Amino acid sequence: MSTAPRRTAARRTAGRSTPALLLPALLAAAALALPVGCAAPGELRDHGAVAPVTPSPARVPLWPGAPTAASPTPLEPTGSRSPEPAPQPVPDLAVPGQDVTAVDVRALLTKDPGVTQDERRVLEPCPGCELRAPEYRDLTGDGRPELLLAVGLADTVVLHVYTASGDRLLPIHRVSLLKGFGAETVGTDLWLYEPTASFRTGRLYRWDGVRLALADQKVEGIGPTQEPEPTPSTAEKPAVEKPPGTGPTAVTGGGVVKPPAPSRSAGSPSAGSDPAVGKQPLPTPARPAPPAATPTAMPLPETKP
Repeated sequence: MSTAPRRTAARRTAGRSTPALLLPALLAAAALALPVGCAAPGELRDHGAVAPVTPSPARVPLWPGAPTAASPTPLEPTGSRSPEPAPQPVPDLAVPGQDVTAVDVRALLTKDPGVTQDERRVLEPCPGCELRAPEYRDLTGDGRPELLLAVGLADTVVLHVYTASGDRLLPIHRVSLLKGFGAETVGTDLWLYEPTASFRTGRLYRWDGVRLALADQKVEGIGPTQEPEPTPSTAEKPAVEKPPGTGPTAVTGGGVVKPPAPSRSAGSPSAGSDPAVGKQPLPTPARPAPPAATPTAMPLPETKP
């Protein structure tokens, strides 16, 4: 008996069963190929790691021990300022390692052309002058601190800000303030405050790549404004009578006119007389009659003897 027909039948059977065996494997691979993030509604999804939250910069006061006082200050217009030239490094002054904390402050005041002669008086015994300890804050955002120097005079305080430019010191800000000013930094922002009796003027300075420029200013109320007291109205005066015999007196405020009291004559009864008689009105003296006309004497006619 030949085995050729049997082999042919076996091959046909194996060829038909191959798709049936591959179907489950294909379904499993398709299930694994589905994206992980696709979930049914209401189920949790994995969106990856959460970005870290950067906290807001804190306000750090400058010279917190300096006294502040309420004093008026004028507002400077910012729109009409002419563009200032770019700052130039302080001559003959080096910054070793770009570290402004190593700068000699007294040498800086002597060599900086932007420091006036009045400001240099703080290097000597000067009544009313003050050289505050330097402060160091990062105001340019480069990770290195800047030098803030306050020179106090009789009525004002001049604030200087310097930054390191290579091995040179570059002045990037100078402003004259009243002695009662307040200052603080918020991140790289510099805030300067000058209070008045009822308001506080705040100015914001930011680094613009060349200098600390005025970015904003605002006026805040710090107390109620005292209003002037109202002028008291004129009160009605009481009635005042004049002494007897001086005529009637008009009373203000719509009063009546009172006649003068009758004067007592010399012949009036005394206090010990009969009260009934004392209360009787005095007789009015008779008005004298006008004099009669004097008759004119007429001449008699002459009689002849």
